[in-house]
Amino acid sequence: MAEALSVMPAAVLRNLADKLYEKRKNAALEVEGIVKQLASAGDHDKVTAVIKLLTNEFTLSPQANHRKGGLISLAAATVGLTNEATQHLDKIVPPVLNSFSDQDSRVRYYACEALYNIAKVVRGDFIVYFNDIFDALCKLSADSDGNVQSAAHLLDRLVKDIVTESDQFSIEEFIPLLRERMNVLNPYVRQFLVGWITVLDSVPDIDMLGFLPDFLDGLFNMLSDSSHEIRQQADSALSEFLHEIKNSPSVDYGRMAQILVQRAGSPDEFTRLTAITWINEFVKLGGDQLVPYYAAILGAILPCISDKEDKIRVVLTYLNDIFDTLLKALSDPSDEVVLLVLDVHACIARDPLHFRHLVVFLVHSFKLDNSLLEKRGALIIRRLCVLLNAERVYRELSTILEGESDLDFASIMVQALNLILLTSSELSEIRDLLKQSLVNPAGKDLYVSLYASWCHSPMAIISLCFLAQTYRHASAVIQSLAEEDINVKFLVQLDKLIRLLETPIFAYLRLQLLDPGRYLWLFKALYGLLMLLPQQSGAFKILKTRLKAVPSYSFNREQLNRMPSGDYYQFVPQMPDGNQTEEDGGSLYNGLNFAARLQQFQQMQQQHREAQKEEEPHRPQSTDLNVPPSRPRRNSGQLQL
Repeated sequence: MAEALSVMPAAVLRNLADKLYEKRKNAALEVEGIVKQLASAGDHDKVTAVIKLLTNEFTLSPQANHRKGGLISLAAATVGLTNEATQHLDKIVPPVLNSFSDQDSRVRYYACEALYNIAKVVRGDFIVYFNDIFDALCKLSADSDGNVQSAAHLLDRLVKDIVTESDQFSIEEFIPLLRERMNVLNPYVRQFLVGWITVLDSVPDIDMLGFLPDFLDGLFNMLSDSSHEIRQQADSALSEFLHEIKNSPSVDYGRMAQILVQRAGSPDEFTRLTAITWINEFVKLGGDQLVPYYAAILGAILPCISDKEDKIRVVLTYLNDIFDTLLKALSDPSDEVVLLVLDVHACIARDPLHFRHLVVFLVHSFKLDNSLLEKRGALIIRRLCVLLNAERVYRELSTILEGESDLDFASIMVQALNLILLTSSELSEIRDLLKQSLVNPAGKDLYVSLYASWCHSPMAIISLCFLAQTYRHASAVIQSLAEEDINVKFLVQLDKLIRLLETPIFAYLRLQLLDPGRYLWLFKALYGLLMLLPQQSGAFKILKTRLKAVPSYSFNREQLNRMPSGDYYQFVPQMPDGNQTEEDGGSLYNGLNFAARLQQFQQMQQQHREAQKEEEPHRPQSTDLNVPPSRPRRNSGQLQL
């Protein structure tokens, strides 16, 4: 210190700590002259001593005016050193940077001013301190004092100019700091960061694109900022990077794809839209790099298909291609693949429009490839019922099949759906709802919805009536069957139904046989089916045995007295004309117009008979119903459950 004091007049030191700015400024000019003389004489030891004195006695002083004077004098000393300042920067810059966090806003202001003047002198030589300077400026950009912010902005512009013209800047050393700061939420800091990203990206010798994965997520995070200006700046930067990606031969798509997948699920619409836009371009450009990420990309895109924002739903023009590929995958030999494909379909179908699109495509695929219906039909329908709500799936299928022009296919498809409805645990809620058709408006509505397409198959209608406990109507349907309706296919389906009546699903129906007084029409319907079965068939024996198992005490004395004699009719209860029980109330009950339903069924069956005559005008009719034709025209629709 003595060496420094020997060249520093006491008056200069006193004025450096004066409360008046003009005195401090004049003292700093004298320091500049002193240092300039020492540098010219080559006496750098004394220069070092002076800098040390200014640092220890002034910039580190507990007195604010001392600190202000110290900062001004360090900048003045740098100006005095001119071209020789570089060798002293390691002593000059650190105390100035430390002052950026001073509690006194005026000291912070003078620190900005001092570093600005230092930077003007040394230019690119102070790049070695860039990370420390950048970190300090990052904090000052959000300073509570407006004057400090203004001073920091001036310094920031100068530093940017220096960096863009320097060949010593190390992007590799800077990126970790940038990545760390990108998570800051302060709007001023965000503007500061985007500004630097944009500037560095404009420098031809700096490869910001190569490091984009390190700060891409931070830019996307800014898209949801409350400030319109910040959102606009972030969007502008992202747009420029996307443009560069399209024109770059080497891009790390993989790391960025992971970020985009996460951002595609953002609650912010603008962020989702930007992410989907990027993903769309990546899919076009990424090639083999994206193969490991396709599953995640699909998982991100599919929920956006049903997005409420029109611009986000624009991935829709490619859905037909996606459907074709996914539908082909439903024939994959692996059940696991099929289930995953159905998960994808279910995501697409969250949107009502694409739900119908999916079901129409599915029905069309079953129509073109009957083996798909036979081998995968049950698996596909059951899984979709789990993923998309069973009632919704069945209602849509029924609506489509009601208007199906290929009546033969419609009949097979309805038989398949009916079998799934009767046997699958996934559809237990639908079965429970149908059982309430006579007392529950929701059950009635579902019954009517399915009835229209179930008319394509007599056995499907009878099964539906048994589920809904509309036994009188079931009996009416059976009585309405014409000779042409009772063919081999009908008997095959009837055989299945009789065997299903013995399963736990129809336990309620079997128990109702114990109350013939209440369920007279159930008996008539079952005996009607028995009359249609060949006596030598297994189904005939099963149903006959079940009906004979009803104990005689179940019938009241009046019914027993009116029963005809003979083994076959032993337990058939008499049903006086016009009798209405609680089971289904005749022609109109709970808003169900059974007369209209029966007419609907008969009209549909008439269409089937006419179509059958047109398709096979010369086909001989077999009179032996126990002998099936040698080769049926179309698969009977049996499913692998």
